[in-house]
Amino acid sequence: MTHASHTTTPGTDSSASAAAPALPLKAGRWAFDPLHSAVGFTIRHLGISKVRGRFNDLRAELVVGDTLETSSITATIGLASIDTGNADRDAHVRAADLLDVEKRPTMTFRSTRITGAGEDWTMDGDLTIGDVTRPVAFAVEFGGVVDVPVDGSRHAGFEATGEFRRSAFGLDFAPGLLGDVIKVSLEVQFVEPR
Repeated sequence: MTHASHTTTPGTDSSASAAAPALPLKAGRWAFDPLHSAVGFTIRHLGISKVRGRFNDLRAELVVGDTLETSSITATIGLASIDTGNADRDAHVRAADLLDVEKRPTMTFRSTRITGAGEDWTMDGDLTIGDVTRPVAFAVEFGGVVDVPVDGSRHAGFEATGEFRRSAFGLDFAPGLLGDVIKVSLEVQFVEPR
């Protein structure tokens, strides 16, 4: 599910900030912090309740450019890392008749446009599952930037939420048993380039 999270622009002169809102992020390639990042999802079961889970294999890349147009985020999830808290169910979901992680090993999000200001942003992009790519949008909350006293590194935090229809990606197994809409939530941190 990328996302993800999102990207931004460092503030420069007033004309640049009037043209494109900026976050206080240093330009460059920010390192992904996997120890303080996670991706979860929910899907309806039988139409009456939700199954919640997570993916334990998440990688992301944040590149902050001089403008929003030159900033980007890419997030890749290893689909075999699905974890719903039930090992038998997870093994079944990975199988060829359902998610088929041999055929669809990853879900990747690549941003195409970032808009917003302050704490609230929108990140549009392309989501690819297997050999199918569709446009999706994530609402992104910018948590801020903080210096870590232990090592002096500077971290930025984001929360991204969005949803997509699994049928649009050819994942139309178990209709009636499982809902079509999958909601995704990412909490991610990145470390400022030195």
